[in-house]
Amino acid sequence: MMIRSLSGTVERTALSHLVLSVGGVGYLVYMNTLRYGYEVGDTVHLHTHLAVRETALDLYGFPNLEELEYFELLLEVPKIGPKSALQILSQADLAVLSEAIRAKDASLLTKLAGIGKKTAENIVQFLHDKLDHVAPSTTTGKLAGSPTDRAQSDAIDALIALGYPAADARSAVRSQSATEATELVKLALRELSNR
Repeated sequence: MMIRSLSGTVERTALSHLVLSVGGVGYLVYMNTLRYGYEVGDTVHLHTHLAVRETALDLYGFPNLEELEYFELLLEVPKIGPKSALQILSQADLAVLSEAIRAKDASLLTKLAGIGKKTAENIVQFLHDKLDHVAPSTTTGKLAGSPTDRAQSDAIDALIALGYPAADARSAVRSQSATEATELVKLALRELSNR
C-alpha cells in the first residue's frame, strides 16, 4: 500500500503534525505545520510519503512535489531518517539546500540548528549527483553572494545565536528591505516580537 497524496479537511493541528479528515477517516500526517499556517477547517491537498517501520506506518506530508522530492532524496543519505529529513526541510529553504548540494558546500548547511558537520558533508556528498532530475529550486531562498546577501546571512546568524529558530530568523530577515546587518537584526527582532 502506498499513499502518495491526500485531499481533505484539517481536523486537528500540532507542532509536528496535523490530522487530515479524508472521507470520514482521520490521517495523522507529520509535517511542519507552523510553516504553512494550516488551521482547523482548512481544505488542503498534500503530497505524501509513507514510511514503513516494524511497528508503524507513518505519513509525511508536503504541499508541493518539490519538497517531497527533496525529502525522499534526503532519505537516501545514510543515517538520515524521515524525522531528521523533515527537520532539515523545516529549517532550510529549498534554494539553500539545493545550492549547497550543487556547489558541494557543506558549510551552508552547518548553520542550520541540528545539522552537524559530518551530516552536512554526507548530504552534499551523497546527493550531489542525484539532483540532475530535480529542477533547481524556485523558492526565494538566498545565499551569501552580493553584499546584501552577506548582510542577510550575518543577520540570520546573529538571530540564531540569540536563540531564535533558523527558519524564523530567515523569514524575518528576508522580509526586510534594509541592506546593513545591524539594521536587519533590529527590524527582524521587531517583527519576531510581534509574532
